[in-house]
Amino acid sequence: MKNVKVLGPGCKRCEATAQMVRDAAAKLGVPVEVEKVTDYSAIAGYGIASTPGIVVDGKVVHAGGLPKAEDLSRWLAA
Repeated sequence: MKNVKVLGPGCKRCEATAQMVRDAAAKLGVPVEVEKVTDYSAIAGYGIASTPGIVVDGKVVHAGGLPKAEDLSRWLAA
């Protein structure tokens, strides 16, 4: 199971990003656990200054803006 953290304050883009992750995982048939991280100090601990950020299995893969669908598929399939 992939562990995915969506980093951000809970804004609409962050919510949309979390849903995009779930949708991409379902399309790929990859089991995924999506965790929302809204604590600013925890987000800063990942070195992210622009949200939403995405962390897959402990590795920061995206920061700032909505991710592209093809990127999500690549990150989740790896």
